[in-house]
Amino acid sequence: MNFRTKLFLIFFLTVGASVTAMGWGVERYTRDAFEEAEAARTSALVAQFQKEFSQQGEEVVNRVENIAGADATVTMAMRLAQPNADATIYVHDAIGAAQDHGLDFMEFAQYDGAIVSSAQYQARVGYKNEWIGAAQDWGSSDAFLKKEELPDGVALSLTAVRTVAVGDKNLYVIGGRRLDESFLASLVMPAGMRAMLYRNLEQGFIPSALSGPAGKIEQAEKFGPLIEDMQKNPRQIVETLEWSRDAADAEIFHAIPLLGRNKELLAVLLVGSPRRDLVLLLRRIQQIAVLSGAGALLIALLVTWWVSARITRPVVKLAEGARAVAAGDWEARIQPGGGGEIRQMGEAFNEMTRTLAAQRERLVQAERVAAWRELARRLAHELRNPLFPLQITLENLQRARSLSPEQFGEVFQESTQTMHAELANLNTIVGRFSDFSKMPAPQLQRTNINDAVRNAVRLFEPQFSAVGKPVITPEFYLDDALPEIDADPDLLHRALQNLVLNALDAMPAGGALKLRTFPLDKGVCIEVSDTGQGLTPEECLRLFTPYYTSKQHGTGLGLAIVQSVVSDHGGTISVSSEPGSGSTFHIELPLRPPNYPVIPGGDAPEPDSSPSGHDSGPEKNS
Repeated sequence: MNFRTKLFLIFFLTVGASVTAMGWGVERYTRDAFEEAEAARTSALVAQFQKEFSQQGEEVVNRVENIAGADATVTMAMRLAQPNADATIYVHDAIGAAQDHGLDFMEFAQYDGAIVSSAQYQARVGYKNEWIGAAQDWGSSDAFLKKEELPDGVALSLTAVRTVAVGDKNLYVIGGRRLDESFLASLVMPAGMRAMLYRNLEQGFIPSALSGPAGKIEQAEKFGPLIEDMQKNPRQIVETLEWSRDAADAEIFHAIPLLGRNKELLAVLLVGSPRRDLVLLLRRIQQIAVLSGAGALLIALLVTWWVSARITRPVVKLAEGARAVAAGDWEARIQPGGGGEIRQMGEAFNEMTRTLAAQRERLVQAERVAAWRELARRLAHELRNPLFPLQITLENLQRARSLSPEQFGEVFQESTQTMHAELANLNTIVGRFSDFSKMPAPQLQRTNINDAVRNAVRLFEPQFSAVGKPVITPEFYLDDALPEIDADPDLLHRALQNLVLNALDAMPAGGALKLRTFPLDKGVCIEVSDTGQGLTPEECLRLFTPYYTSKQHGTGLGLAIVQSVVSDHGGTISVSSEPGSGSTFHIELPLRPPNYPVIPGGDAPEPDSSPSGHDSGPEKNS
């Protein structure tokens, strides 16, 4: 992916992300504001319910107190306090008191809780209300919710109790009003909201116990899980109920528990708030966001394409110029376009290439001089060793002229042998330098790298466990799936021999020689590792320089020959090493060297060249 495409994508994604974030933010803000408003309306409705509930309770308390203070009630209490009083004469008084004071439920009970008169359930006369004696002082108590037994079932009552004391005996006045649909109808509901009441007077969820101001509730069974959760743990619950697949039909219900005098759950107030307005508004916002985003992205597409093209055109020219310099065209120049920093960058590039070209020429000249100096130093060092014995031998011959013929013959024979040996040594030295200068071109053929590695190591097997020398253990990690490559097996054999010999020289105290091969994307890799003393970073930098060696003996051509062979095969060689941690040489070879034509059905020919020289064997280096 080029810079222009990346810049375009960055602009495009930035605008898209901004539009998306803005749409999400507006939607989130709208949702939060709507839910806040709904929560406020629900809180207001709950407060209204609590106020209405409190007012209803106060009204019930007042009416029960009026009944308790009436002359007829006081007279009843006095007569029932007398011994052997006849309570049957008051069996119908509760009905009249309820009618006169507008109560739905009315009962009179004696001091022991026995019911004297009941307006709602006359068959209960004579039964005892055990809970009556539970309170110490009914005179200061508020109204409370109560489960009321009726001949045809049960009802929910807002009840108050007062006492009429005669001596040590009390007459209990129990009155209440029904809490039902009429109570819900008295609530002033905001538009769209509704209230429902579930009378929890039986075990489990009973759909018919749920009602609204108009009576029966449709799909009441959907409230089952919510009511059952409330029955297990009475608390305020907020839950969304979906009436259809359309999210706009859903409602948010706030469930408020209504508890009795003993904290038992007797009813649940359900306040419903529709989500239609919110859902429709959010859909509208999403539509607007999509349309706005599409328009913004289209504009961003055009603007970004223009901006990216304007910005990247000089950068592309700069990259082309850099590639030209990398390819060796030191005279490459670009035409700086635009203005400001872009133009300055182009001018700086041109100035850089001019400076690099001048520095490169100076560097080449300096390296050429340094190479000749190094060659002269190495030749002088190598040639001085055999020349000194030759000089001494000639001097001995000159002095031997004064000796007898027999003595002269003996000296002459010894001197000629020495001169032949040193001349042979001198010829060997010259031959090595000549071989390096005339490295033959690769003769390509299909080559198995694993076999080449094994053959190179096999020559040194006698040295691995030679008597009196430290043991060196070869370890092979060769990939059997390694593909064959086009290479010169003789040259590779020579290079691998030099690497193995270099590793052996690096381990005078013994160690492990590790050889590894594995495939690459378009070639193979060979690694030769030792467990020697390792190399410093400075030594690693100069390691493949011809005639460089860190040893007392050797020409410094071994690793230079390895690098030459690898380079001729289109590969690369590198070394990784740290002092005390050994060294590892990495050779990467392509499946086929570049610039070698392929002949169908045969081996690859060598490139056009006139190779000469011969294999002079492995060279030592470190």
